[in-house]
Amino acid sequence: MRIALVSAYDFAYPGGVTNHIANLAHQLIRMGHQVSILTPLSNTKVQDLGEYVVPLGRPVPIRSGGSIARISLSAWLVPRIRKLLNNGGFDIVHLHEPLAVFLPLCVLYLSHSVNVGTFHAYHGTQRWYRVLYPVMKPAFDRLHGHIAVSEPASRMNNRVFPAKYNIIPNGIDLPHFANASPLEEFSDGKVNIVFVGRMEKRKGLRYLLEAYARLIQEFPDTRLIVVGPGRVSRSLKRFVKRNGLKDVVFTGGVPYDDLPRYYHSADIFCAPATGHESFGIVLIEAMAAGKPIVATNIEGFRCVIRHGEQGLLVPPRDSRALANALTLLLRNPSLRKRMGERGRKGVEQYDWKCVAARVVAYYETLLEKYGNGPS
Repeated sequence: MRIALVSAYDFAYPGGVTNHIANLAHQLIRMGHQVSILTPLSNTKVQDLGEYVVPLGRPVPIRSGGSIARISLSAWLVPRIRKLLNNGGFDIVHLHEPLAVFLPLCVLYLSHSVNVGTFHAYHGTQRWYRVLYPVMKPAFDRLHGHIAVSEPASRMNNRVFPAKYNIIPNGIDLPHFANASPLEEFSDGKVNIVFVGRMEKRKGLRYLLEAYARLIQEFPDTRLIVVGPGRVSRSLKRFVKRNGLKDVVFTGGVPYDDLPRYYHSADIFCAPATGHESFGIVLIEAMAAGKPIVATNIEGFRCVIRHGEQGLLVPPRDSRALANALTLLLRNPSLRKRMGERGRKGVEQYDWKCVAARVVAYYETLLEKYGNGPS
């Protein structure tokens, strides 16, 4: 098949959606399909960009769902997009966040292929959907297939845009995350709590730091390792200094090839996000490394782990509950081991080879039903 994968977001900037598209493209190409990625792009010199990446507009940062969305607003690209779609001969146009402005909406209006949309986001609100409904509804009606990465994402979109959403989760490169060795500098006998995520308020790092400050007196040989891109806020730095938290390590963003080593350096993985998570991809990566998890009890995480099985779930924005859960695991190495083993056994379904096979099967079903798409 000839497949166009359309990204709403800047492909030069790491994020859940762009990583999803990159991994799906890799698997589709490995399976013998021809792939083009249509995306806003701020830096054409980014490493690992394949020749199949087609830059369409320079993105601008927009606040959305507690994060920063880097999207294209370049309406002047319409003639180029029309020509690209007319000449591309695409069997499938697969749009990720298909109702995001500007690129996905434009592609949907101009596409004559079978159109598939994957809905990634879960914001807990449909405010912008309702505001822009007159523009989005005609575009939504041009979708032949609907994918949601989780039940929460499906429910959120179904309230405004009813359809049959096929649940196909995010994937990971299972061997990449399962087969790694711990970093030597963190293999000194201390117990490591690891956080992975962007330095955004919604990721809940403040609550983890508060929890760590509560437990460090009882467990002085504990280290907190914070991994992720972005600038650490002044308030968090002040909190660390004011409380004398000496074993807090901020690594900044790390290369994808090195990321599994941080998971394997963990004794406990912690994800204290406050919400707006449609799917716990970092939980899956930690499970692949065989690590027990302490996470907040939010919808996007509940669809990945069960409380008491692969880890412990606590209320969001509750540093005391977070500290209590971490303390329980710090006191029980055998419990940590059992939870890590359960997580590792249940993670195979998220391997990208399995996820991509499900996506291709869905493409084939839609092509059989709809043929060449709308006129």
